[in-house]
Amino acid sequence: MNTINAVLIDMTPLPGLQFARDIEKIITAGSRFPVHVDEFNSSQAGLLGGIRQRESDIVFVILPDDFGDTERTLIRTLSQEPGRIPVIAVIADGKPEAMIELLKLGVVDFLTPPIKAVDVLPRLWRTVEHARKRHTLVERLKETVGLKQLVGKSQAFLQVIEKIPAIAQSDVGVQITGETGTGKEMCARAIHYLGPRSDKPFTPVNCGAIPVELIENELFGHAKGAFTSAVAPANGLIHETDGGTLFLDEIDSLTLAAQVKLLRFLQEKEYRQLGSARTLRADVRIIAATNIELEQAVSNGGFRRDLYYRLNIIQLALPPLRKRMEDISLLVSHFMNKHAAEFNKPVDGLTDEAMEKLHQYDWPGNVRELENIIVRAVVLAQGTVLDGPDIALPQAASALHKESFREQKARVVAEFEKRYMRGLLITHHGNISKAAQSARKNRRAFWELIKKYQIDVQQFKAPTL
Repeated sequence: MNTINAVLIDMTPLPGLQFARDIEKIITAGSRFPVHVDEFNSSQAGLLGGIRQRESDIVFVILPDDFGDTERTLIRTLSQEPGRIPVIAVIADGKPEAMIELLKLGVVDFLTPPIKAVDVLPRLWRTVEHARKRHTLVERLKETVGLKQLVGKSQAFLQVIEKIPAIAQSDVGVQITGETGTGKEMCARAIHYLGPRSDKPFTPVNCGAIPVELIENELFGHAKGAFTSAVAPANGLIHETDGGTLFLDEIDSLTLAAQVKLLRFLQEKEYRQLGSARTLRADVRIIAATNIELEQAVSNGGFRRDLYYRLNIIQLALPPLRKRMEDISLLVSHFMNKHAAEFNKPVDGLTDEAMEKLHQYDWPGNVRELENIIVRAVVLAQGTVLDGPDIALPQAASALHKESFREQKARVVAEFEKRYMRGLLITHHGNISKAAQSARKNRRAFWELIKKYQIDVQQFKAPTL
């Protein structure tokens, strides 16, 4: 371990308590790592900035027994993400209620007098090692699987990404949900390469791209003579991925027969090849992904409930780009720099008109679509700055860019109403009275909306036998 940067902050009105000197003496003399210690007091200007500038590994905050809002704010700020620094509180009167409050504020541990090396040093080593390990995991995640490509600062985005290091350490079932282009495969790769299986294969499979009749063969393999053209045995992806991770994208495309076999494999780690009576074993982690509501497929009988529960122990729901619009500027800058270097183009900026155009589009293709738009703009750019006309959005999006606020609002409301009503009619099999009751509207008003949007109610009614 490199040098530990420790900070001592004395928040007490009586400097004669000697806590800071005792702690400094202990950790500089007894630590198994080199330690650099900085001392601050509560009256010092630029306290937080000074602590962060020193890239501090740990902070000891020496508190008065009657600590107040100033001390609470300091601890809470130091303990918050991003840039979190582990805080150990030092307080003379260690009453249980005070200890509980400090833990809630974010401290990782606390000390009470007498200050002894046997108390200070284990806390120091454990806290710093844990914090650095956490930091190393995140950096390894970014470097190994390219999460530096997953650019963003929105809370919806970070809440998902920050869970990955912990998920990677266990083999529990994971289901990654999200629209096309949100980065489901990249998250699956992150889970694999941050975990203990990182030296084994990672095999991505798009279940929707495999013909239905070949899915079982693709996953489990076949024995010689299993079917007419099976002149030789073939190992499936389960066998080829032994010890590693199998990523099943669009898992809802699996046939029910394949789902039964997959469930057995998840439960027993056993499977049989097509045309074989021999039971084989393999140790493979399964990560599933889908861009539909899998619960709905379960309700409709298209996906086995027991398999759904087996896969869905942990769910990572990747937000669509339209729900993290504050990330567009960062993403655009990232893609622009990346592809300008790739194609040797001197592009290094966007006009306000171009950025406004990007922010007004709702990005049905998500981050993948955004990158494609920027690649096209960079390749065709005539200057160093991308302007509005350089951003070639679909025709409908260009029309949207010219709409007024009132026109856009009316269109979005109309789309919502039509989609909402169709959903209710599907749920209630075309029964207008029940659909209106569910919407909490009177039947006449509901019927007027049906006529307004020219919805054919008959298509939702159950067929009569």
